[in-house]
Amino acid sequence: MTQAELRLCSLLLQEHFGEIVEKVGNSLLRTGPRPLRLLVGDTGLLPDQVKKALCVLIQHNLARYEVQPRGSVEYEARSERILRILRYPRYIYAAKTLYGDPGELLVEELLLHGHLSMSRAVARVADRLTETMEDGKTVEYSEVSGTFARLADTHFIQRCPTVPESPRSTETPLPPAPALAISEKDMYVVPRPSLIGKGKRRHSCDEEDEGERKAKRQKREEGTSEAPPDDGIYWQVNPERFHQHFRDQALIGAVASRTDQIGGEVVRTMLRMSEVTTASGASHTQPLSSNEIFRSLPAGYNIGKQALDQYLALLADDPLEFVGKSGDSGGGTYTVSILWGKLSVTRRPGASRTSPGPSRCPSLILLFLHRFGSRCARIFRLLLRKKHLEQKQVEDFAMIPAKEAKDMLYRMLSENLVSLQEIPKTPDHAPSRTFYLYTVNVMAAARMLLHRCYKSVANLMERRQHETRENKRLLEKSQRVEAILASMQATGAEAAQLHEVEEMITGPERQQLETLKRNVNKIDASENQVDETIFVLESFIESTMKRP
Repeated sequence: MTQAELRLCSLLLQEHFGEIVEKVGNSLLRTGPRPLRLLVGDTGLLPDQVKKALCVLIQHNLARYEVQPRGSVEYEARSERILRILRYPRYIYAAKTLYGDPGELLVEELLLHGHLSMSRAVARVADRLTETMEDGKTVEYSEVSGTFARLADTHFIQRCPTVPESPRSTETPLPPAPALAISEKDMYVVPRPSLIGKGKRRHSCDEEDEGERKAKRQKREEGTSEAPPDDGIYWQVNPERFHQHFRDQALIGAVASRTDQIGGEVVRTMLRMSEVTTASGASHTQPLSSNEIFRSLPAGYNIGKQALDQYLALLADDPLEFVGKSGDSGGGTYTVSILWGKLSVTRRPGASRTSPGPSRCPSLILLFLHRFGSRCARIFRLLLRKKHLEQKQVEDFAMIPAKEAKDMLYRMLSENLVSLQEIPKTPDHAPSRTFYLYTVNVMAAARMLLHRCYKSVANLMERRQHETRENKRLLEKSQRVEAILASMQATGAEAAQLHEVEEMITGPERQQLETLKRNVNKIDASENQVDETIFVLESFIESTMKRP
């Protein structure tokens, strides 16, 4: 794990879970799997604090435990899941785009709590939706539970592993930690409990809240509260399914820019038909016949069977191989190439696989352009196109003086962005009888850019924290004024009284708040943009490693 990743993980844990969880998580990230005793000694925290921090990490699937052969339990942080916290806003926005406000709030609640039961998640979302509606209107539990079921059916959420039920004799000692498991067929099965009810609004009167809390406490003490119908069945967000959705959208956009909107819609239909049956690491989708694709096409496009066959043949013959033909039954069976699709995300629409050209990794081209200048970027594009070149050939093709070309090649060689391959003419490897060919180390360049992206996100987070600390007093004052205004509006205060309270924040302070809000919004938008680059680079590296 690099220092940039460790720093970013620590900042994410501190921002979302506090200093204690960050200290425990940082210790696990630095040292690897450790038992509780060593964690307590390394962090200097109380055992109860370390236990609670581990509970939080396990609750949010950011850490895991394993029973060792000697009976001890070791805990390990999951750095890849911690880094996914950065992508939570994109998960929530994707759920909103696909399933509306109920889907957005359901995914948000699951991400906020780590995992929740269906009944509790539905109740919380129904209450939040009811709060935003006009007086007298409420949201039925059945409406939210329907969205929950659709999220599970499309694998955006999944069940958490549970302790398997097995008969155990009293003589067999219990294991130090339970082994959690769940079968693949049960992972997306919704229990369908009879959730009857409506969303509730918060009471504006503190006495009513206090009375309701006392009644709930008395009910718990008497033991009369009934367990929910889905007690013990918990759900969590499936990040891999969201990544598959992001990848599919990138594929559709690439096909649409390569052909036209109808070609993109054909690929969208194929991906939608196989989104549940295709594994996350598969290189191709499940084969689909031309007749099945034709029946599933949206009615608004009015694509005939003959036109569909022409589009499929065009996509199958394309050098980028977005679509592959796997058989002739049912009018021809076709698959979408996910592996090459991931690679195509890093290419310009006009570039082909056989001749990748200078646009194989546009992010890398921009890196060379900003870090080394336009001439280095020209050499990099040239090496991508020609694969292997001698120094003299680089000078001639790039039209750069020999001294400058030599200096630029050595700079890129020292950064491990290009590599030098020796091809001797004779067995003695004499320099005078050896070809020295430069070639691009695309993987090393992609990893370096990914490392710089992690550093950029960490810098952005620290800048946002600095802006917030510098204006802490003003933010607290603004929150107090907003709370006073909300309570006065609830009690029916006059406009003059509300205006008087608003004047507690002066004009310069209001302008300073607007500047702070604008700066924080820019930082948040920059974080999301860098995360999109991180996703593309991770997909590129993963697909290159899996490439046959």
